[in-house]
Amino acid sequence: MLEDSFTEVYTKFKLHFYQEIFSAFQDQEAGLSAMETFCMEVILALNEPTVNEFASFVRISSPNAAYKINSLLQKGYLEKRQSSSDRREYHLRPTEKYMRRFNVSSSYLQSVLDRVKCRFSPEDARQLDRMLRIVGQELMPEVELR
Repeated sequence: MLEDSFTEVYTKFKLHFYQEIFSAFQDQEAGLSAMETFCMEVILALNEPTVNEFASFVRISSPNAAYKINSLLQKGYLEKRQSSSDRREYHLRPTEKYMRRFNVSSSYLQSVLDRVKCRFSPEDARQLDRMLRIVGQELMPEVELR
């Protein structure tokens, strides 16, 4: 039962994301491939990674990562910010252009969370939060976020 419930929620989040991405591609000239969209989502989730951190996370070579990143830079969806602590290092950051057009996950997530808060008691919502934190921090060691 738990497996089915969790799979259903996870699948609905994925499918909503895919619906919104396909809609964005149809409504305007996106200029992003599916692979580039996934790269941007990883960069967003990693919270301003370096090129090497991105490459390491997605398990591709640094030259391959640099190629993908340069394409996103040229299209205006990504920018590089020089590190304040190490001037040789640059962090990757989605631009406002990307966030306006493609950051569809966060608004849907917020809608679902608002519904959770309306549907469940504050105590139940806190319990769900506690359980999700344990899952994210302790039970998913394969995916390390910064």
